Amino acid sequence: MNTIKRKVEVFSAGCPACDETVRLVQQIACSSCEIEVLDMNKPEVAAKARQYGVKTVPAVAINGKLATCCTGAGPNEIALRSAGLGNAG
Repeated sequence: MNTIKRKVEVFSAGCPACDETVRLVQQIACSSCEIEVLDMNKPEVAAKARQYGVKTVPAVAINGKLATCCTGAGPNEIALRSAGLGNAG
């Protein structure tokens, strides 16, 4: 039986939410999953994350494709302003 390997990349900034995601990925990964935790504080990792379309961390890519759970647009000016940022009132 030929088992297909899956490359799982977890983009992390070392925050508690990131650590929780790393634990979750490790918990549900199968024996054919190769997990790599990548530090977003390293410029080369940040560049790779941009290529994948990572906007927020934690984020998970499987076989070079950002998982649909991680494709959120991240913070944007309109949403921040509507939440009250920049309003002196």
